[in-house]
Amino acid sequence: MPIMPDFATIPLSVLDLAPIVQGATAADAFRNTVALARHVEARGYRRFWLAEHHNITGVASSATAVLAGHVAAHTHTLRIGSGGVMLPNHAPLIIAEQFGTLESLFPGRIDLGLGRAPGTDGATVRALGRDPYAGQRFPELLQELMAYFAEPRPGQAVRAIPGAGLRVPIWLLGSSDFSARLAAHLGLPFSFAGHFSPEGMAAMRLYRHLFRPSAWLERPYAMIGVPVVAADTDAEAEFQATTQQQKFLSLVRGNRLPIQPPVDSMEPLWNPAEKAAVMQRLGAAVVGGPERVAAQLQRLIEATEADELMIVSDFYRLEDRLHSYTLVAEAQRRLQASGNRP
Repeated sequence: MPIMPDFATIPLSVLDLAPIVQGATAADAFRNTVALARHVEARGYRRFWLAEHHNITGVASSATAVLAGHVAAHTHTLRIGSGGVMLPNHAPLIIAEQFGTLESLFPGRIDLGLGRAPGTDGATVRALGRDPYAGQRFPELLQELMAYFAEPRPGQAVRAIPGAGLRVPIWLLGSSDFSARLAAHLGLPFSFAGHFSPEGMAAMRLYRHLFRPSAWLERPYAMIGVPVVAADTDAEAEFQATTQQQKFLSLVRGNRLPIQPPVDSMEPLWNPAEKAAVMQRLGAAVVGGPERVAAQLQRLIEATEADELMIVSDFYRLEDRLHSYTLVAEAQRRLQASGNRP
């Protein structure tokens, strides 16, 4: 039986949306993304994934494959990927060609995480030129995509060039049990979006229970996304966390804003119903100084039996964001050196 990871040993990874902060541009966001990737690479993080979104103020990661290639070209050891590509927005052949190109350029470093939500609103789905009901055909689209990555068959009329015969790891992403069930059925790794849907325990356990070994994966492997705001003290982290709270407040209101600076108090900004909605979405959020963060992440690992953590952190200043990822890595290294658990 595999040994259950704890915070001292679990791989750490990063999810980035190329956030645009108030007063900055998409070009600034891309420079910050590269700076973050290089920063976490130097501190031993395993993956750096980028999430596809469209028509969302404050999020610049719309051309996910393009940005993934840019980040891969500026790093050396990180696995770079999508967390995820929203497959119903695209023809599977295009995704196979894009990620086949990335794998050919950066062999052994590319992941393809797939989601079935559009990652945007209905008007933007129509602007993308896709069937608004394509998400209902996600299993069919996935099988088509996987076929393009397989070895070419004799007489195959359409091939992904590059892409055919390349074993780009495919992950299924989800915020419910749909993708957990599908990933288990197909023997694929699974990543749960705990950074905005905290009820991940049941889906991750269901995935393990239903998992079937495949040519892709012998044993289940589940990762959970978690929002983390780490600072030198608990009080400073709670102050910095108001940036992510404002982000989700704007989402609740249907008026997405660029990333806002932290505030001394959220109470003047939201009403009780809005506060409850934001805190529900951030139910898995980990906020605090290094000791509190380590203890909270340990509890999350025990509750979900996660094999890997994918951390997403919203900060107004890049320096604070980099420092947060440093503190998490340093807290893990201290535990490794001491042989203790948090």
